Amino acid sequence: MKIIILGAGQVGSTLAANLVSEDNDITLVDDESLRLEHLRDKHDLRVMQGLASSPKMLRDAGAPDADLLIAVTSSDEINMVACQIAYTLFNTPTKIARIRNSEYLKEKEKLFSDEAFPIDHIISPENLVTQDIVRLISYPGALQVAHLAKDKISLVVVKAYYGGPLVGYSISTLKEHLPHIDCRIVSILRQDKVIRPQGSTIIEAGDEITFICATVHIKAVMSELQRLEKPYKRIMIVGGGNIATGVAKLLEEHCTVKLIERNAERASVLAEKLSKTLVFNGDASDQSLLFEEHIENIDVFLSLSSDDEANIMSALLAKRLGAKKAMVLIQRIAYINLIQGGTIDIAISPQQATISALLGHVRKGDVANVVSLRHGLAEALEIIIHGEESSSHVIGRMVNELKMPTGAVIGAILRGNDVLIGDSRTVIQAGDHVVVYLSEKKYISDVEKLFQPTAFFI
Repeated sequence: MKIIILGAGQVGSTLAANLVSEDNDITLVDDESLRLEHLRDKHDLRVMQGLASSPKMLRDAGAPDADLLIAVTSSDEINMVACQIAYTLFNTPTKIARIRNSEYLKEKEKLFSDEAFPIDHIISPENLVTQDIVRLISYPGALQVAHLAKDKISLVVVKAYYGGPLVGYSISTLKEHLPHIDCRIVSILRQDKVIRPQGSTIIEAGDEITFICATVHIKAVMSELQRLEKPYKRIMIVGGGNIATGVAKLLEEHCTVKLIERNAERASVLAEKLSKTLVFNGDASDQSLLFEEHIENIDVFLSLSSDDEANIMSALLAKRLGAKKAMVLIQRIAYINLIQGGTIDIAISPQQATISALLGHVRKGDVANVVSLRHGLAEALEIIIHGEESSSHVIGRMVNELKMPTGAVIGAILRGNDVLIGDSRTVIQAGDHVVVYLSEKKYISDVEKLFQPTAFFI
């Protein structure tokens, strides 16, 4: 596939690194030469320096015969204009833009159409991250929760702790403990080493477990791996941006929410906007303020400002003063592995959320969703099955008959409204939503080829 990526920031460069290893023809456009030189030296891709919305730049980058244009510059306006020019001048088939400004998103039905700005898919990092955070609050103790297949199937990452009934026992024991619930453990990370789960594998305390099940059964399965935590009810949020405001708005209906914003004017605006959230104008690194607001009673401290270092420091302070859990928003991917799992419980990356959403539109075949796991090292794909037995490598075949690449597992299938956990004797049917987990992303092209209909399918 011939892909043009506009913007070589965290998202653009990480996306390019993901896609270039999958035999795609990538051209990366940015206005900073040093950033481009570094990426060109590191990866086998074409780079061009210049304004991403310039017709000449897009023409030189290959827009006339590109399959896909992904506009992820730091400017919403440049992203929008670039998609408009790609449509009007070059008839580029698929155009994706990252849009951050909530004012544009409020009017998206009118703005983003062939008659106005012809953008096929809009990616909003703020909305994606807001949803991720609210899911984590809904499932206390989870490190990552992703809903797939019309929200009926979920992938969940949790840490196993002493006190979980399955800890110290083999995976096969899970069926004895939960005879009426189907679940599949698809990955175990033990001391930074990936273990491929088998029925005889013993779950150890400290293991990071990735499992897949029907969404309604998440808490039941989690209760096997750790003592279920009480629902989070007291939340403290730091920051007054779109993400912090969105999270507060969604949580204030059923939680007690306090929000700290440094800017007095912004704090005043938020106090009007958030009817049930208690808004403070202050500094989250002020110990006296945290003590006054009873930080020791806070279930989750969410540090969601735009400053990584401030988020980390305020979260460390909050945990030291008694907050039970700390989640922080981190823009720099390099920071994530340094902090998560230590004093700070969860690091949330807008880049990873954005890349997951983008990959869903890039994968070959009818891929409805992509979830990036373990900070981009693993991936899960929701693939919709098309064709007939004569035109498909998978339809009419049992799971154990499929030539799945190393580390690829069919975790679950949505058939109509029924969730089927990937059993070796399950027969794949047309219309199935199949969730495939890959522990190694280098085999993605093999999975795509396996599930794509042959040329005889029209």
